[in-house]
Amino acid sequence: MGLSAKFVRTQLNFFKPLMKNLDLETARKGQTRLGELMRFLHRKEVVIKHHSFSDFDGAWVLPRDKRRQGVILYLHGGGYTCGDLNYALGFASTLSAECGSRVFCPAYRLAPEFPYPAALEDTFTSYQYLLQKGYAPKDITLCGESAGGGLCYSLCLLLKDRSLPLPGAIVAISPWTDLTASGASYEVNRDIDPSMTGDLLDFFSNCYTTNRQDPLVSPLFGDLTGLPPSLIFVGGDEILLDDAREIHQKLMACGCQSRLQVAPQRWHGYVLYNLNENREDYALINQFLNQCAAPEKKLRWLRLDNAAKIYPASRNSNWSNIFRVSATLTEAVDTGTLENALDITVRRFPSICARLRKGFFWYYLEQLPHAPKLTQEGSYPLTPMSKNEARTCAFRVIAYENRIAVEFFHSLTDGTGGMIFLKTLVAEYLQQQYQIAIPAESGVLGRLEEPSPQELEDSFLKYAGNVTASRRESNAWRLSGTPEPDGYRNLVCMQLQSKEVLDAAHDHGVSVTSYLCAAMMQALLELQREKIPFRQFRSPIKVQLPVNLRNLFPSKSLRNFALYTNPEVNPKLGEYEFHEICKLVHHHMGMEVTAKKMSAQIASNVSSERSLIVRVLPLFLKNIALKIAFWAVGERKICLSISNLGAVKLPKEMQPYVQRMDFILAPQASAPHNCGILSYQDTMYINLIRSIQEPELESRFFRVLQQQGLSVTVQSNSRL
Repeated sequence: MGLSAKFVRTQLNFFKPLMKNLDLETARKGQTRLGELMRFLHRKEVVIKHHSFSDFDGAWVLPRDKRRQGVILYLHGGGYTCGDLNYALGFASTLSAECGSRVFCPAYRLAPEFPYPAALEDTFTSYQYLLQKGYAPKDITLCGESAGGGLCYSLCLLLKDRSLPLPGAIVAISPWTDLTASGASYEVNRDIDPSMTGDLLDFFSNCYTTNRQDPLVSPLFGDLTGLPPSLIFVGGDEILLDDAREIHQKLMACGCQSRLQVAPQRWHGYVLYNLNENREDYALINQFLNQCAAPEKKLRWLRLDNAAKIYPASRNSNWSNIFRVSATLTEAVDTGTLENALDITVRRFPSICARLRKGFFWYYLEQLPHAPKLTQEGSYPLTPMSKNEARTCAFRVIAYENRIAVEFFHSLTDGTGGMIFLKTLVAEYLQQQYQIAIPAESGVLGRLEEPSPQELEDSFLKYAGNVTASRRESNAWRLSGTPEPDGYRNLVCMQLQSKEVLDAAHDHGVSVTSYLCAAMMQALLELQREKIPFRQFRSPIKVQLPVNLRNLFPSKSLRNFALYTNPEVNPKLGEYEFHEICKLVHHHMGMEVTAKKMSAQIASNVSSERSLIVRVLPLFLKNIALKIAFWAVGERKICLSISNLGAVKLPKEMQPYVQRMDFILAPQASAPHNCGILSYQDTMYINLIRSIQEPELESRFFRVLQQQGLSVTVQSNSRL
């Protein structure tokens, strides 16, 4: 809510005589308080992220309701002598909230301690910083009031002198463009301006420069040819009226686009006060940005990738295909900081910060306009995600004690994409909580960068081969048990020393994933032998191993890009030694996990999607067909899935704050188990989840690992 013009003008008239006797330090403190008040009014609408340079500080202001690409470089006023970062953040917060745009505001060095050209140099450094962040010049809008408005034009003249690209647009509020005070309004409006005096401006000028006619100090005297479009606001009663009017006229004479908005009975910098009577000014700014800089964007929507299409069709009231990744920190999670970190992070992941929507022919993802609320931890992980929840937000962020967990509906992403999201979220949280700088490396993305098209692509369509692979497979043996009556998920976490497992795998000449798959197969073979004494009645033991296709194809997609391979042992052929199972899995992986084989599998999946008959079927008929295929064919081919995300690496700056990482899959729809694995630092975490009461598989798998000489520590959430 804004203020009334009458109230503000009365206050300014009251304080104007007092300003004559204020020393510079007191004036600076007063301006800081004004900025803090403006920032307070928008505290729930924006998030602040600080950034320091060698000579000065700056900050990002990020709107919770981001409606634009691009960025506004806001240059604060204060006669080049007043205005710290707290002041700059005041109107920067207003701009960000009102325009739905990212704003970067530098607290440039002030005179008289740092006279010209310090302020201009710092402004130039800030502009270069935005270019280095990947913003195109046309997507940068300069905005400033008073001295900051003059700096907008001084920066453009400096860029012209250095043959560098100019920004896309300028919004100038009561710009101070002529430090020689040559305009008639200095005299005409002297007695009616409630906030500014010629003596004060003269003092500011003497502090800032010894050459007031320098075009980089008084841009009115520069060559304005080729400058970007301008929108100029000025109060009809202020002494700087002619500074705005004359630079507008000169811009027009030089062939530039410019619009001058003179507000009758208003004063210097009146736009900053968010006056009730002048709310249309922000509508003008938004209209100007739409026309000349970064237009307001519609929410991004994406078709489901090829792998994601099965998940909405196959879900039911008791099951949905979701998974969890989590980081356990050394200290309790501050939920306020986490909410701010999430608000920043989700903007980097439009394909993940999304909800599932239903079209006539296909489901699709629609980007959320803002970050979701944090979710409370339940009595067990991975509670089924209802259709209504997925339509609202298809992922959950959960804070519990010192753990940050994210649960994803599988249509959004796979384990690799989910882990990148978690790492980036935790990095942003730690940076805000502990004021540390964390680089964009080791799977941590730059939170202020725009997502690339490659991150949003459906890589299945890109890397499908010309030859399709057969989908024929035998059904697998399925372990059964007593379902938990209330849907409870039992979780058993086995912790091993990563080096022990690696050495054991190398002793058998196989990878860690092949070794653990063999151990699980051994456990399943033993259980089947106990339950089915006669060998001729036994069924194949098959474990599904997800394959991260980014290791085979040069994809940067953050969406699903994984397929599966199903190593198999046939118990009808006889008994198997452990080393024999290891070799079977190893050779299966060597034969099946190749770019050629995987591209053929992709082609088989994509060919169905490309079929004209399938494409024209309404969604409700597609859902029926996909559901029948899933329940009749999908999970019947495997005993369970073992998904190994491998060794999780974090930037060294994060490692002292993160003591553990975990990866958990939901149980299968028609079978009770699944298994997620990762390693962090020196420990491997194997999370076995089940939806039945009997812990037979976990117990037998534990025994197999022990028989191989591995030390295993077990944790469980099983009810007493």
